[in-house]
Amino acid sequence: MTLKTAPFFALLLLASAAIFAEPNICSADVKLPAIIGDHMVLQQGQPNRIWGWADAGEKVTVSLGDQKHAATADNNGRWLVTLASLPAGGPHQMNIQGKNALTVHDVLVGEVWLCSGQSNMAFSVSSANDPDLETRTANYPQIRLISVPRVGTQEPQDDFKGQWSVCTPQSVGSFSAVGYFFGRTLHQVLKVPVGLIDNAWGGSACEAWVNRDLLAADQRYAPLLARWADLEKNYDYEKALAAYQKRLADWKQKVAQAKKAGKAALRRPRAPQNQLAGQHRPANLYNGVLKPVIGYGIRGAIWYQGESNAGRAYQYRHLFPLMIQNWRDDWGQGDFPFYWVQLADFRAEQAEPVASDWAELREAQTRTMAALPNTGEAVIIRLGEAADIHPKNKQDVAKRLARWALAQDYGVKIVHRSPIYTAAETKDGRMVLSFEHVGGGLDTFDVTKPIGFAIAGKDQKFVWAQAKIVGRDKIEVWSDEVANPVAVRYAWADNPVCNVQNREGLPLTPFRTDDWPGVTVNAVK
Repeated sequence: MTLKTAPFFALLLLASAAIFAEPNICSADVKLPAIIGDHMVLQQGQPNRIWGWADAGEKVTVSLGDQKHAATADNNGRWLVTLASLPAGGPHQMNIQGKNALTVHDVLVGEVWLCSGQSNMAFSVSSANDPDLETRTANYPQIRLISVPRVGTQEPQDDFKGQWSVCTPQSVGSFSAVGYFFGRTLHQVLKVPVGLIDNAWGGSACEAWVNRDLLAADQRYAPLLARWADLEKNYDYEKALAAYQKRLADWKQKVAQAKKAGKAALRRPRAPQNQLAGQHRPANLYNGVLKPVIGYGIRGAIWYQGESNAGRAYQYRHLFPLMIQNWRDDWGQGDFPFYWVQLADFRAEQAEPVASDWAELREAQTRTMAALPNTGEAVIIRLGEAADIHPKNKQDVAKRLARWALAQDYGVKIVHRSPIYTAAETKDGRMVLSFEHVGGGLDTFDVTKPIGFAIAGKDQKFVWAQAKIVGRDKIEVWSDEVANPVAVRYAWADNPVCNVQNREGLPLTPFRTDDWPGVTVNAVK
């Protein structure tokens, strides 16, 4: 290169740099995640993290009211400030200033809850009982809703496509019914704004909500991860999709032939789901629908899941607490409240006492209250539907969750726990069971005689038992067929026929006094 041509090449290099830098000029704009935007609700009474992206090294200031905080974007372009605690109220305006300026409008401060789980949490207001009335009356400008789209992935996501909306008859219909009814109850009692984050995914397995590193570090999950490692190695979604397209073409041809012959149409083949991008793969939902909201200020979480893990109920005893602790550790808000819905009654009623994986899953859920602090269980036996895994009465489910929150987190004097078994004493061929959290005392629903009890001797053969309430917190159980009883079970079935409750109407928690191995004791994958 000569001295005469050097300036030309210098100009060319500068022009090229400008061209290739153009996308970075766009990315230099300060950006916010979807969870931080117009109509959002900030959690009252605690610091709240506000974050986003900018150029590495760029200074960003965030202002709200008389607060002003500054941060510098790190090498990955992420910045974070922490707002000081705010009282309930609003609306506020939040201003973000970097190389560009952003304004977040209509910001409220109140109570924020995460609504998570599987299909019974995702189940919408428009599908629940009385959808016409529920949607028409949903005029709550201080309740705000946001839903996280379903993204199943092994790659941690830092954002999602969505936005906060004001609760109106038009916006509420597609939102989680349990979430909305729960939030509405809190709003009506507390008289403060409520923000609800729905990231539920129907059919999801518990392990999909857990950081995969935690699963890999525990040998109890080695068989589960080995099964998935084999699937990840050999699964070919494109091949499955091509096979489906062939079946679909064959189906269309047969439908046309059936129509000409005047015969009934055949059932359309079901399209395959990409199992690697679905809601069962370990960590898929942790990365795809939980990670983008971790760190946003919340009061707590409500959870409705377990159906997909019923076949591995004993595993759920430690998997479910692991998931809760994983979330708490990552959120960095300590042991925030975590309340869940116990599985409802489902499937056919049984004429005789039988083993039940659903009963074992309910037991695993109940045991979690003893395993972790600040947790609670809403028992919904008798709210289920035998022929539908998605019972429509989501209003009463939400009320039972709301009782926990109101009593435990907001100081409302209200009975919130279902009665729970504590001890048994055998005397004269009968077993006397003791309970706590009985509220105004044990009672029965519909008929005065307690039903739903089974009793067994050392042979472990259960028969239906007679029962009698013998005190505010005691029930006597016996059977003429069992002279020397050693174990009692209550509501121990997929769809138990039972009727014990406290005087406030909260059903007795299903239980067993024995620890004999169940049908899922060896199920690990």
